[in-house]
Amino acid sequence: MTALAGPSANAFWSASLRRWNALCWVLFAAMAVGLAAMDRPGGSRYWALALLGCVVLCYALLDRFPDHSLVRPHVYLSVLVLALGGLAYLRSSYAALFMVTLPHYWMFGRTPRASMGFLGLAAATTLAGSWSRQGWSLEFFSETLVSTLIVVAVGVLIGLWAHSVVAQSTERARLIVELGRTQAELAEAHKRQGAADERERMARDIHDTLAQGFASIVVLAEAARAGLASDPARSAQQLRSIESTARENLAEARELVGSAPQQGGAAAGSVAQTLRRILDRFAEDTGLTVVADLADVACDQQTRIALLRCTQESLANVRKHAHASTVGVILTLRPYRVELEVTDDGAGFVPEESTGFGLDGMRKRLAELGGRLMVTSSVGDGTRVLAVLPMEIPKDSDKDSDKGRGVTG
Repeated sequence: MTALAGPSANAFWSASLRRWNALCWVLFAAMAVGLAAMDRPGGSRYWALALLGCVVLCYALLDRFPDHSLVRPHVYLSVLVLALGGLAYLRSSYAALFMVTLPHYWMFGRTPRASMGFLGLAAATTLAGSWSRQGWSLEFFSETLVSTLIVVAVGVLIGLWAHSVVAQSTERARLIVELGRTQAELAEAHKRQGAADERERMARDIHDTLAQGFASIVVLAEAARAGLASDPARSAQQLRSIESTARENLAEARELVGSAPQQGGAAAGSVAQTLRRILDRFAEDTGLTVVADLADVACDQQTRIALLRCTQESLANVRKHAHASTVGVILTLRPYRVELEVTDDGAGFVPEESTGFGLDGMRKRLAELGGRLMVTSSVGDGTRVLAVLPMEIPKDSDKDSDKGRGVTG
């Protein structure tokens, strides 16, 4: 209903304005009743009471029906301005009511300009009423005119100051609300990003473990079924590989759902020993020649898992796409980094045209550890995959690490 207590003002200032409004009306009523009681009997007293009654009635309607078009705040201020002029015309003492109505112009004016406009009109009608009754007398100049102008000046200064304070408070309240909303949106964005990152991690882990294992099972099962009549021994070996792969997939599934200790699919032992077991199984399942040169690298669990996953993904790509006869795997410890290189003599491809999830998953896994993946290939010339991970050099890293080197066929 008021300019200072608009929709954006906070509750504190709204309550303060209501208290100021109540105080203003108490003072207005007390002074009006006192002046009317002191007035001599006659028509002027009744006219004064009638004008005061109009002001009170208009305010009561405004308070009761704040949204009605006929009782807008500006309508009330207009009635108040006219009533003050009439009261000043009836008796000089009534002009003092102008002073106690000053807060009304700031509480009910929509803007500072409107408030000062109604304040100026009230001052003008009060002076006009006093002048109509007194004329250009010394009393008019020395008392009414000077005192009214002083009251107007003080009212403008106090009103502008109060409006500035309330405006600043309102702006602070708005900024606090916006800050709270922004913080809530940021928290929700972090929550969504965390869920998306977790889904991506799960998808990558499933692709690198369960999906690769199931692909191996399918290939081995097809080969075993095809060789049941012609090579039962080979089929039996393939069935054992299917059983072993299925057990490993079961262990991986339990780890992914958190029902087993998180080892990331990495069996106990050094990286070289684990890679040796993976390569032996791959050579046994595919019949390809695998040349391995594996340094005995000591690294943390995250680096270990990343190296194993890159090896598994590279071998899976060789199995599915390369049509190779020989695969080379080299694990090398360099100053401040470890390198894993997987090569094949297969059909090759154009890396820029690759749309699979595997290479992208390897890049992201390595990037999370500060590493990088480089893929070199062309059609007909085989493929070279190089994974590089940063790593601190252990104090005993100068030992010769030729243990893991050999050829599997």
